[in-house]
This record gives sequence, C-alpha cells and structure tokens, in this order.
Amino acid sequence: MAFQPIWDHQLQRVFAYEALVRGPAGEGSGTVLSQVTPKSKYAFDQACRVTAIRFATELGLPHDCYLSINFLPNAIYDPETCIRATLEAARQFGFPHNRIMFEMTEHESMDDTSHFKAIIEAYQRLGFTTAIDDFGQGFSGLHLLSNFQPNIIKIDMGLVQGIATDRVRQAIVEGIVVMAERLGIELVAEGIEQVADLNMLLKLGIRYHQGYLLARPGFEMLPPLTADMLHRLS
Repeated sequence: MAFQPIWDHQLQRVFAYEALVRGPAGEGSGTVLSQVTPKSKYAFDQACRVTAIRFATELGLPHDCYLSINFLPNAIYDPETCIRATLEAARQFGFPHNRIMFEMTEHESMDDTSHFKAIIEAYQRLGFTTAIDDFGQGFSGLHLLSNFQPNIIKIDMGLVQGIATDRVRQAIVEGIVVMAERLGIELVAEGIEQVADLNMLLKLGIRYHQGYLLARPGFEMLPPLTADMLHRLS
C-alpha cells in the first residue's frame, strides 16, 4: 500500500492521504488489479480497506487528516452489509470512521445507477465522505451527478495537465467549478505535475490539489510535501 497527500491550499495543510494499491514488491495498481477476478473482487476490495486503515493507523496519520480509500462499487452487493468489515477495522485500530473518504472511480461500469446511488447515500448516512474519482475521463460523470451528489469530485488529470496554456481545458474546468459550487461539492485537481498548471488551477478557484508536483506516492509511508513546494504554496 502506498499513500499520496492531497493538499488544502486554503488551510495550508494536508487534507487527506489517498491509499493506493501496490503489490508486495511495489508493483503498480494496474498490475495488481489485472489479477483480480470477478469472483475475488469482493474479497480484494474488503482486504484493501482493512489494509489501508491498518497502515494509516500504524504510520500515524494526523488527526486532522482524512484517509481516502478507492473502492470497487461493483464488488458491493449490499452497502450496509459490505461496510461492516470497514467499521470493524476502524473500531479495532481506533480510527474514527468519519475521517474515511471513499473514492468511486469512473472506470467502473455504471450500468445500474440506482446501485451506485444506494452506496453513496448509505456511506454518507454512516458518516463517511464520498468522492467520484477521475471525473471527466469517461462519459458517465454528469449522468451520475444528476442522480446523486458525492461530497467531493476529483478532476481527472486529462483535464488538469496542460491547463495552463489550453483555453478549452480552462473553460471546461471553470464550468466544473461553477457546477460544483451550486451543488455544494468540493473539488480536487489530481495529476498535477507542472507549476504553471497549479497556478492556473488556483486562479480558477480550486482549493485541493494532488500530484507528483506536490509529492509522489510513498510505499508504506506518508510522504510530506517538499520544503520547496511548501514555499511555493504559501
């Protein structure tokens, strides 16, 4: 398991650490996920949640910081039942469950919108923060938003990278900002690798940022932002 920080520009601190799946030798998430079969998807999803909570506790995740966990919506047959292992892990490790954020990726097939709506609403009802990851990459994001609203939208790197000099990307992201404000949804820009892109995102009013420019994922560690980047962001 690796962790990457999400920076809160307004409060000038790390808002959350996203838990990223890694193999035992540090293999990337793509390699690991390619080995997950439909039959093993539920067990894999549950194991990732418990592992993320355990590592976050052992590594000393700050008390004012969220733990962000990616989950597989299609692995969940019933939200109330499938969340029990997460709640038990949080209790076992003394980790407040209201500091857990669940990210649902737009990569997942979204054929049954009512199923995803039930998951989001159940998680919010239980006190979890919810997010749609990779927003803008696929074609289902706006359709999902018309049916249910997460707490957070993570703007896909495809819209973020190169935004400093791309008027089309700027216009699209500006539209997302307006939409999010009206819906009461927070925005995270992910995949930031260039200072110029970061500056443009700040100009557009995006508060939360994530990417290699700020910090690369740390394998079994909570990587801090570099001193140079902290200076740039202050």
